Amino acid sequence: MHSKTDSCRASGILLHITSLPGPYGIGTLGREAHAFLDFLYAAKQSYWQVLPVGPTGYGNSPYQSYSTFAGNPLLIDPECLVTDGLLSDADLSAFRAAFSGAAECFSLQKPARFRLLRQAFHRFNAQDAAFRAFCDTHAAWLDDYAFFMAIKDAEADRPWQEWPTALRLHEPAALETFAVAHADDVAFYRFLQYLFAKQWQALKEAAHAKGIRIIGDLPIYVAEDSADTWSHPSLFALNSDRRAAYVGGCPPDAFTTDGQRWGNPCYQWENHIRSGFSWWIHRLGRQFALFDAIRLDHFRGLESYWRIPANAETAREGAWAKAPGCDLFAAVRASLGDVPILAEDLGFLTPEVLAMREALGLPGMKVLQFAFTPDEDSLYLPHHITENSVIYTGTHDNDTVLGWLAKAPCAERDFAVRYMHLTEDEGYAWGCIRTAMTSVARLAVHPMQDVLELGAEARMNTPGTPEGNWTWRMRSGAATAALAERLAEWVRMTGRAADAGEGTVPMS
Repeated sequence: MHSKTDSCRASGILLHITSLPGPYGIGTLGREAHAFLDFLYAAKQSYWQVLPVGPTGYGNSPYQSYSTFAGNPLLIDPECLVTDGLLSDADLSAFRAAFSGAAECFSLQKPARFRLLRQAFHRFNAQDAAFRAFCDTHAAWLDDYAFFMAIKDAEADRPWQEWPTALRLHEPAALETFAVAHADDVAFYRFLQYLFAKQWQALKEAAHAKGIRIIGDLPIYVAEDSADTWSHPSLFALNSDRRAAYVGGCPPDAFTTDGQRWGNPCYQWENHIRSGFSWWIHRLGRQFALFDAIRLDHFRGLESYWRIPANAETAREGAWAKAPGCDLFAAVRASLGDVPILAEDLGFLTPEVLAMREALGLPGMKVLQFAFTPDEDSLYLPHHITENSVIYTGTHDNDTVLGWLAKAPCAERDFAVRYMHLTEDEGYAWGCIRTAMTSVARLAVHPMQDVLELGAEARMNTPGTPEGNWTWRMRSGAATAALAERLAEWVRMTGRAADAGEGTVPMS
């Protein structure tokens, strides 16, 4: 499971697809995504890291998806559908007028975007050979997902635990009856995945042509209201009514007195072990078909996890429980090979978790914003980190560098300024980027907000807050040639320039 190669060094940018600019309310896989590849290439970046790309449910969080296998239909680019002859210029103009440059707005996007996609579906030949081949190849997850979404539509978006009994229990006869009555609806959701796959593959091939690899992000858990829990209930800690019995989270710590209660059902690990981890192998296989490497969220939860009774109001009532750890990774390795995984190993780490990561040879995450504790002895300080690491100025769950420094306690801020030799002339954000680039970590990744020197207004997510997240978008024209050259200069100076097209990067 090793993800390191010799002494190669590289650099990358963290920017989610939805944060790309453009006229359609949220970023898509189309023209602006390909333009961003041009920026990354000019900036000599080897990696583009994104957040999970699954279809988002309640709260629009990419970490709460209706399927761990499917792609988000909202990322499908309408202009590409005009090129494909599935939409007209008039269709596109009417859709664009609904947003007229407005900031990202999921509540408006979903109904309008799906109306547009329905128009494309009605003009599509469902007997298309490539479409039929796609449906056959991905039937193991695609059929359940398409049924799940079509039934949700028919049931006014109610959670699957509230569906009529036969459908709730995934009974084949009930699904056959539903398929007859709602054939077009089920086919529509298969069609959306075909479009997503087609556009995603085009973007991935364009990235590879420029020597850029895409890092995906895999949440450790799936959503309670998902095709995954509906179609495989025995793999999750559910009650007899098929609602979560135990949910995941984190125990109380110095930052959260009640801990974190995420609401995702825990795994029924005994059944995963009994099956030889077949669902996990299938899940990770799908991820590596989409991405060149993945960040595995909450890695420590695969050694032991905080299990909270679902009826508990906070995470205080949880307790630690063991997960299969290295046995899971051994099964994945036997089936998929030495796949490139980045371990999100932030938070409360025990010797057992650290030993598992070391045994697997996985690079861990080092976040500069966590380094400058008053005791001046944090493991995230650059002089403590090792080569087999990925260093970040911040993540999607952090404030921007400038937002962090504006709010940090005086002692923390002063230590950061002294340690990193931050100056106003260079810019504090770029001083942090310089520190990350000059570190020994093989890969340095920077949120695009920090590259653009943006403040707290550009924060992507504040954990534990239900509103106002996932909405930041990059301004059109912000990724300039001058900015690319500034990044490229640091790439050259710090030996992080991989040879374009050869894939000679630390996690390839």
